[in-house]
Amino acid sequence: MHLVNWLQRLMTNFGAEWVMWLLIGLSVVSVAIMLERTWFYFSLRDDLAALAQSFRDTLRKGDYEQAQKLLEKSPSAEAAVVMAGLAEADRGSQPAEEAMEGAKALQKMRLERRLAFLGTLGNNAPFIGLFGTVIGVVKAFEGLATESTEAAQGATAAPQVVMAAIAEALVATAVGLAVAIPAVVAYNVFQRHSRAILANTEALSHVLMSYLVGDDAVLPKAANKAKE
Repeated sequence: MHLVNWLQRLMTNFGAEWVMWLLIGLSVVSVAIMLERTWFYFSLRDDLAALAQSFRDTLRKGDYEQAQKLLEKSPSAEAAVVMAGLAEADRGSQPAEEAMEGAKALQKMRLERRLAFLGTLGNNAPFIGLFGTVIGVVKAFEGLATESTEAAQGATAAPQVVMAAIAEALVATAVGLAVAIPAVVAYNVFQRHSRAILANTEALSHVLMSYLVGDDAVLPKAANKAKE
């Protein structure tokens, strides 16, 4: 019982204000991550259909040097992955494929960086707000008990005190939801962009592999010189 009283005093002394400030701080960090990730994904934009067509035409001519230049001009993550495979293409299809898998894993880490924070915040911000509401409700009922034992006028004033305290406590839940909803939306949007980029990477990688696999594979000039 002493533990319950101690916890009650601890919650009522500090109140729910610190929960509000915590949520506001987390919201600021969340918005900063959203802006940074938006700029990052925007910086990777490129006309992948045109790039894939030009890349395919260049490989068809056997001009791997020009194909590398095409990829170097592209800011996209897809081009960075395929360029890693193209750098190992003179050693054959297997090393090129392994190099692209490694580069793809690195790009995936870049694409999903800081998204775990948004997902965690979106899942837990409502509970943080609910914790603030619980503190407010405990404080309201403590105020009701205090008012009821005081002067006779407390009997009529107590309900007003309780309602005002509960209304204030519910603000914490509202703030928690206000922080969580944008974080969840941003997390889902960024995850969708990440999956789309990785899918495009797979497609562009197969364009290169189609010219490296098989008996009639067209190897880079560096490989041809090595054979001579």
